[in-house]
Amino acid sequence: MELQPVADHSCAVAAEIRPWQGAAAAAALIPPAAPPSAAPLSKGDDYRDRLHPTPAGWPIRGHWCVWLEPVEELGPTGIWEQRWHQAVLEALASWRELIPITLVAQPEQAHVVVERKRPPLRNNRASHGRAELQLLEVQRGQGWELEPHVRVMISPGQAAPAMQATALHELGHAFGLWGHSSESGDALAVKPGAQPVLSLSERDRRTFLWLQQQPAVGAWSAP
Repeated sequence: MELQPVADHSCAVAAEIRPWQGAAAAAALIPPAAPPSAAPLSKGDDYRDRLHPTPAGWPIRGHWCVWLEPVEELGPTGIWEQRWHQAVLEALASWRELIPITLVAQPEQAHVVVERKRPPLRNNRASHGRAELQLLEVQRGQGWELEPHVRVMISPGQAAPAMQATALHELGHAFGLWGHSSESGDALAVKPGAQPVLSLSERDRRTFLWLQQQPAVGAWSAP
């Protein structure tokens, strides 16, 4: 996956960014409930019931702009940095089968920023990956939008398959799957199984496609 030309303003550097005004604006921003699926899935076909929206709606987009921390090709750490980069690209390729993703050159263009670092301890527990979501008011082009912005941290201190599985999981959160599956064969499993999950399961795909039909955080009129 290479850097791609941007066809619209979606990945343009924002003219202005500010924190979301929060609860005071939430009532006006929550979109109406989506109609039920035309073909309801039977229990066990997906894990939509384990997902969580924000107060402003589901943090989803029809197109994501992603920045990856640059890596060195040479030097004593070059081979390890390249392995990290390739593992993340493989994970992105899986998600790109379901949604358009553009790699951008600057973090200021991105909705998702992927860093090569081990996440700090949380509640005295270590992890190899983490995704952190915030909603920002962003001015691109002529208007303001409320956008999901996600910081993803992927530890380089893993074997390549484990890095790819971690990236696949954390990018799933970044692209809107804020919840976990109870099935170990799913990329978004709450607990990893004996083997790293390197591709999306049918349950992952069904859940994501359902999510993309839900009301998203979107355009609004700023004061």
